[in-house]
Amino acid sequence: MNGLMAVVHGLDRSKGLEFILHTPGGGIEAARAMVEYLYQMFGKDIRVIVPHMAMSAGTMIACAAREIMMGKHSCLGPTDPQVRGYPAMGVLAEAERAVQEIKKEPLKQIVWQQVFAKYPPGFITDCERQVLGAKAMVTQWLRENMVSGEADPGKQADAIVDELMNYAGQSGHGQHYVAGVCKQMGLKIVDIEADQAVQEDVLSVHHTFVATFARTGAIKLIENASGGSWDIST
Repeated sequence: MNGLMAVVHGLDRSKGLEFILHTPGGGIEAARAMVEYLYQMFGKDIRVIVPHMAMSAGTMIACAAREIMMGKHSCLGPTDPQVRGYPAMGVLAEAERAVQEIKKEPLKQIVWQQVFAKYPPGFITDCERQVLGAKAMVTQWLRENMVSGEADPGKQADAIVDELMNYAGQSGHGQHYVAGVCKQMGLKIVDIEADQAVQEDVLSVHHTFVATFARTGAIKLIENASGGSWDIST
């Protein structure tokens, strides 16, 4: 948030925001804070550009935009929350499976007791809260911005989130959804390759950042088009 505030300062907010995003993800509440701040600064006129990947919470942020620009090599990912290093939806699926198996074979509770003994008190409830909160948050952002002009924004937003949180149909939290798959989900995707000049500019920025990460101790960089910057380094 400090970084965003630093680089947003002094920008012409009437022009909207072209937001180049490259991230493996992060916390749900961090994503919420960032989006709510950007909405206050630029309204809903935000386009997220994904030159390579915007996974997990990065996908959530992308869903808050009016559209997402992706290349053939770009990807989004599942929005299933991770709680204390565990997949929240996996924990809930496991809990439901335990209930069903114990109903059929009561002696299996001995096995399942060992499985759930590793979780601290309130952990499953925390998983439920995170899943419900993430789903509600992303659905609202989609409904009020990206798919707001559709015949049934609520239905389309629900369908997109169901795909992004389809735990049973995903190979893992790191599964990649390329542009074509994102279009099939109902997300508004613009192809970077459709404009050669834009493609070259976006990839130039991305490669510059990647080279900086590789050759320096930088671990987080935020910059604007006017030369303002903010970074964290080791």
